[in-house]
Amino acid sequence: MKNQTIYILSKVDAQNVAQQEIGRKLTSYEIQRIKDSIADKINWYDAIADAINENISIAS
Repeated sequence: MKNQTIYILSKVDAQNVAQQEIGRKLTSYEIQRIKDSIADKINWYDAIADAINENISIAS
């Protein structure tokens, strides 16, 4: 339970976006090229903080 995943982006997600954005699927090489870039662009701290603030009420 310690390292339970909360959210995952899959190759299928990337392929769906590629299909919409460039009209084709990505090659395995292209998937590898974008992988680290995707991780660098996700502001995970703010996403978690926003979700907490939107969904968890703090009792005073």
